[in-house]
Amino acid sequence: MKPDLDKVRKLAKDLRKGYPRSPREKLGGYVIAARCVDKCRAFLLGMNGEYNYWPCSLASQWFSFTGITPEQLKDMVATGATDEQIAEWINGVSTIKDTDDVLKWNNIMRDTRLSDMSLKAQQYLEEYIPKFVPSHRPVYVWFDVYDLEEKRL
Repeated sequence: MKPDLDKVRKLAKDLRKGYPRSPREKLGGYVIAARCVDKCRAFLLGMNGEYNYWPCSLASQWFSFTGITPEQLKDMVATGATDEQIAEWINGVSTIKDTDDVLKWNNIMRDTRLSDMSLKAQQYLEEYIPKFVPSHRPVYVWFDVYDLEEKRL
């Protein structure tokens, strides 16, 4: 498939002015995927601001689980594919074919507490949270960090 940045531009969010979708929002049945697509579209157009498409610790969880690589997703997104087309593509190329496995993984991701994360991630978030998350809002799970900082919660 051939890149079509004009099509990408019509679908992209300018992440210099707004936020990508919540990691809780699903695409192709997977949490994190919609956020990856938003960041990828913005990256392709130089509108990603402070958001990194890759490397990203959150996205790495999704890439690792599905067997999809950052380069494969970037190539697909660059064609100007819609969310529906990307969802279909994800389901075709993901190594995970059992919807119950996807459901279990989604729930693990949604429920990951900071104390369940690697020590390195905990150390990073120990400094990150006081700087970027409103102090009057508790963080119960990893996805809360994104949704509180980006004013969805």
